[in-house]
Amino acid sequence: MSRLLFAVALFAAPSALLPAAERNIVFFITDDESPTLGCYGDPVAASPAIDAVAADGTLFKNAFATTASCSASRSVVMSGLHNHTNGQYGHQHDDHKFSSFANVVSLAMPRVLAAAGYRTAQIGKHHVAPEEVYHFETYLKGNGRNAVQMAEQCRKFLTDTSDDRPFFLYIGTSDPHRGGGKDETSKRELKPDLFGNRPNQGAHDGVQEVFFAPEDVIVPAFLPDTPDTREELAHYYQSCARVDQGVARLVEILKQADLWDKTLFVFTSDHGMAFAGGKTTVYEAGLRVPFIVRNPYEPRRGIVSEAMISHIDITPSLLDFAGGLDPDANAPKHWIDPDAFWKDSPVARENRGRKERFRQYHGRSWIPILGDPDAEHHETIFASHTFHEIQMYYPMRVIRDQQYKLIWNIAHGLPYPFASDLWAASSWQAQFRQGEGAPYGQKTVGEYIHRPAFELYDIRIDPHERTNLADDSQHADVLEKYKARLREFQEQMDDPWATKWEYE
Repeated sequence: MSRLLFAVALFAAPSALLPAAERNIVFFITDDESPTLGCYGDPVAASPAIDAVAADGTLFKNAFATTASCSASRSVVMSGLHNHTNGQYGHQHDDHKFSSFANVVSLAMPRVLAAAGYRTAQIGKHHVAPEEVYHFETYLKGNGRNAVQMAEQCRKFLTDTSDDRPFFLYIGTSDPHRGGGKDETSKRELKPDLFGNRPNQGAHDGVQEVFFAPEDVIVPAFLPDTPDTREELAHYYQSCARVDQGVARLVEILKQADLWDKTLFVFTSDHGMAFAGGKTTVYEAGLRVPFIVRNPYEPRRGIVSEAMISHIDITPSLLDFAGGLDPDANAPKHWIDPDAFWKDSPVARENRGRKERFRQYHGRSWIPILGDPDAEHHETIFASHTFHEIQMYYPMRVIRDQQYKLIWNIAHGLPYPFASDLWAASSWQAQFRQGEGAPYGQKTVGEYIHRPAFELYDIRIDPHERTNLADDSQHADVLEKYKARLREFQEQMDDPWATKWEYE
């Protein structure tokens, strides 16, 4: 009789008795954040929660975005395909109006994870299109400037045991993106951006704001060490600290629900910090991102990896963890045929993109190397930039390995265009107003605006990209070798800008 009663109770109240699903996934992506974290050696950053995740996971020291533009980068993150192939070259919103090809549905992150048996949810910054391609089952709402609140908004979804499928949560903060106005308390003529912080040292609800003194921040090599830069960096660091508290709350929720050791946790950013020389460029400060993975099923943790990984690796890696990746084909086991998917839909009747482009991922899974500090991944990283805002046409293509980095500024005859918020930045304007000879990090203002066709850097001895070797006769053979490799890659990826090798 007792066994019968237990069986009846189990059937009647599954949410109270069923254990939480295994192999869950949380993907946490911030907006415009460089590796300014304690675990990356930054002595100023307030990042104890992220540092703790890194200490119990794998920290990648050489992780790269493929483009330093919010929307375009996220389309790569969520498709595993370079922009040349997925079709989303710039911002998705307002006048910019870029979107991915409809046939990307075959490989899109939330679609393939749903096909692999996951319930999916998204909260915060999404910034890709079409929605039908990057579709989540559940859309949660939260203040992107308050990651603590966002974590709380996810609690019900994360702890729901009425559905026995594992979960996939995509959480995207708006911090530390610029915005929220200017700090009018500054005594300087040019007021620093607030980076989403409350004015007058106010606090977001539930957040213990961490304030930074301008004299204490770390000025990266690509920026000028000026009072204006330091004031903006102080606000940037505060915004990053708020993100960390959101990570702390999310980890707390997972632990309370006995989910932490059943959940893959990935932390990264869409690209580098929103300062001229970082965001929208293909310099190291634009492409380098923090990248931390905690896989509770990996026995070797606390790993620091030198392997080069790319944002194109994210979707195939998550799918690999979920058991849905065919490693031989480097494609979903349950591949979605776009012709069948769109057959009865009025959406995407034309310009869906060529079907054959969407049979496999450009990136590959890093799940097998998480426990090996000596493992390699990519020998070569490719990156690109074409648009940010629609008025910012400036195509660049990049090839980089452990020694050399080649940048092709395809529109080098044009002055370098600025994102509206980067142009208005006090850190930039303070130098720009002094004239083109004013210093700006490793360059002058004029050198930043007017760029040569090719930039070649020996990254091994010149990590801050000080010395362009493209016109150095001793590196002529290297230049030609890397130009040929870059062109080969563009043709392989069906990059329309490959035709620019033939004209203009």
